Amino acid sequence: ASVLIGQAWGAGKVERVRAVAGTTLAVGLAFGLVVAVLGGSFTGTMLRALGTPSDILPDATQYARIILVAMPGLFVFLLATAMLRGVGDTVTPLYTLLISAGIGLVLTPALIRGWAGLPQLGVASGAAATVVSFVVATTWLGWRLRRLHSPLAPGRALAAHLRIDWGLLRGVLRVGVPTGVQLIVVSLAEIALLGLVNGYGSQATAAYGAVNQVVAYVQFPAISIAITTSILGAQAIGAGRLHTLGSIVRTALWMNVVLTGTLVLLGYLFSRALMGLFITDPDVIEVAQELLHIMLWSTVIFGMASALSGMMRASGSVLVPTGIAIACIALVELPAAWLFSQHVGLRGVWMGYPVAFAAMLLLQATYYRKVWRHQPIRRLV
Repeated sequence: ASVLIGQAWGAGKVERVRAVAGTTLAVGLAFGLVVAVLGGSFTGTMLRALGTPSDILPDATQYARIILVAMPGLFVFLLATAMLRGVGDTVTPLYTLLISAGIGLVLTPALIRGWAGLPQLGVASGAAATVVSFVVATTWLGWRLRRLHSPLAPGRALAAHLRIDWGLLRGVLRVGVPTGVQLIVVSLAEIALLGLVNGYGSQATAAYGAVNQVVAYVQFPAISIAITTSILGAQAIGAGRLHTLGSIVRTALWMNVVLTGTLVLLGYLFSRALMGLFITDPDVIEVAQELLHIMLWSTVIFGMASALSGMMRASGSVLVPTGIAIACIALVELPAAWLFSQHVGLRGVWMGYPVAFAAMLLLQATYYRKVWRHQPIRRLV
């Protein structure tokens, strides 16, 4: 949706922006209601099917039911913050997420311990705090958008478009579904890699968790640059400024080298201290530090591939970039991790990441230069 909104915003079509937002919110609300009704009605059944131990089933059911019933509101919260980036507003989503996180951090222990006369909700405290935090944050978001006179501010203008436009929905799904499939493949791949890691014992599993935490933080600028590339590209396409697309990509690539590269360098310099934030066992710290050193540098390559993919997605060219990413994960990363682990042990699992990221960059860059740049680019809205 943010790609279509970005193109409409770049073209100066404010009503089209609201139409895309209205369709997206309507679908999100409808899907959220289905999840709320079915999930809330069959929470216990689903948890039993997942093999939840009987001694924790009552608490787990209470927690899950609260989250599932609140899904319509949670979907609106997530969609609203994502769509705002399409009109170039990245500050408001940041403030909204900070408010939500801050309330959750304070309210969760308050409900667990019963501070200030609040009820002690036990395990359900986290779920209740999550619901309260996104309700408050969404309310603040609506107030701020109205104060800023945002095109996505709640009101009559947006409400008039709060319905499903099937033509726009096809465009949203055209961009969104392949990306969703990619996220599922990434999650499944991580589960498979964790299975490999678990075979080396609990220390390896602990190291895996710590390394992933650090890598996630290092990847933040890479992912942010890719998202920004996609949004700026969509706005440029909407405005008809196709000649600026190349400079946007070049700027994104250099920013990734500088910003992500700086974090990578700091990660190497302070790797032991970083691992010590998540692990106390000196032996596990040594293992985690070595594993971090093997793959951290490849985060820069990942960021460059993501920037190229982000620009191509901005034009609606999603299937090939997504297909490349999925193929590199399923056909390069997983086999390489397994093969290397057979020869060098645990370290081999992490060797799969650089190999996959390098293949991803090579293929994305080849498609970008040889095919995408020579294709006609048209607005989707």
